[in-house]
Amino acid sequence: MKIYNTLTGKKEDFASREAGKVSMYVCGPTVYNYIHIGNARAYIAFDAIIRYFQYKGLDVKYVRNLTDVDDKIIKRAAEEKTTTEAITAKYTEAFHKDMEVLGVLTPTIEPKATENISDMIATIEQLVQKGLAYEVDGDVYFSVGKFPGYGKLSKRSIDEMIAGARIEVDERKKNPADFALWKKAKEGEPSWTSPWGKGRPGWHIECSTMSIKYLGMSFDIHGGGQDLIFPHHENEIAQAEGATGEEPFARHWMHNGFLNIEAEKMAKSVGNVILINDLEKQYEGRLNDLRNHLRILFLSTQYRSPLNFTGKALEEAKAAIDRIKNTLEKLQEFDTEEVDLAGYSDRSIEQLVKDFEAAMEDDFNTPNALAHIFNFIKNVNTLLDKHEADAKFLKASYLILTKLLTEIFGFSLPRIFKAEVTGAKIKLTPKAEVSAKARIVTVQELLDEREEARKQKDFARADEIRQKIEEAGYIIEDTPKGPKVKKS
Repeated sequence: MKIYNTLTGKKEDFASREAGKVSMYVCGPTVYNYIHIGNARAYIAFDAIIRYFQYKGLDVKYVRNLTDVDDKIIKRAAEEKTTTEAITAKYTEAFHKDMEVLGVLTPTIEPKATENISDMIATIEQLVQKGLAYEVDGDVYFSVGKFPGYGKLSKRSIDEMIAGARIEVDERKKNPADFALWKKAKEGEPSWTSPWGKGRPGWHIECSTMSIKYLGMSFDIHGGGQDLIFPHHENEIAQAEGATGEEPFARHWMHNGFLNIEAEKMAKSVGNVILINDLEKQYEGRLNDLRNHLRILFLSTQYRSPLNFTGKALEEAKAAIDRIKNTLEKLQEFDTEEVDLAGYSDRSIEQLVKDFEAAMEDDFNTPNALAHIFNFIKNVNTLLDKHEADAKFLKASYLILTKLLTEIFGFSLPRIFKAEVTGAKIKLTPKAEVSAKARIVTVQELLDEREEARKQKDFARADEIRQKIEEAGYIIEDTPKGPKVKKS
């Protein structure tokens, strides 16, 4: 497996620190607002990476933090006339909901900044003792000039960083590029007791401290968006390696590319920020579709490359998912106990797996992996149309496609269910236990019952039956010639 390392600027052979295990840290959200599609791209990209490691049998220890003390949180609390605790609770819950909707796996550990303040203070004390940080009137700053390796991640000198970044003007700093480790408390803001007085940590110190606390130095992968390379990740390296005297802080640095909207940078000033929460409202009742559409849209571009989010691209993503679902629906008819795959093998299926894994192990080239899947689907459909494939091949094709698409790419492709009527209730049974004919007959019975309810003007009952049919995976279209049903 080869992974592009931002630190070295090249693809490198990946070898984990400990055989059979992967330690990984990805910067989480500052919980003051709903996440946008740019954030979602990052979490989905790293989710696919984690899923692939797990597919290969590796034990992944994945840490993703929650920043729950920050200037943005304080500002939002003032705007909404509430407490910072209320703001962080609200948006943490919203973030977790968004992650669930998008099918992003829960991290092994999800530490909150406010729960690790004492550890951050201890890290800052180490930096002060080593002469890498200094205190000024209750504030503590990191002295970038004292750390020889500063700039090795972003490949820029300190002068270039000052010229190319928004540096907070503070005449008390020894160098304009020095950054805050600890901020003196202001009236009405959350604060904690420290050797330098009441205050709160700077943003950068939390990730250095918590990644070392939960993963140790020289953990395998540190991930995040390209916008975090400088100053956040650059500062993390300086803090971690400066405090411990050890290097490297992280063995591999992975950064996903930027996301633009219709070829424009996504920004509040432009007014083109798309929140996942707003998309969830648009997809109300179809959240699995939202998950599938965004995941295939994002994974159709290699994680390091820029991605242009357009209406056309979203429509193409929808069409691609429909193509997958239509093929799986055909193949699922052969996923029965009668088709025994014991000892079965097929060269084309083995080649699909080989090509898929080769793409993923070339710096997680998901678009190439998807291309191999769609090429295989095309060949399967040709065989289906010509009636030239046997049941074993078709069942094996169904199983390998669902495995790759759901376990690694995280699509929501639920099995088809049949509906069984018992009085006024409905029981859902896995499709594998019944024949296609039995399933269709049962849904037809529901349709007949609904039509009878409508004739009797019992519209509440008719709506109840419609809901049951939809729960079974079908959509009703009322036409002048009567209702028609199709797969959802």
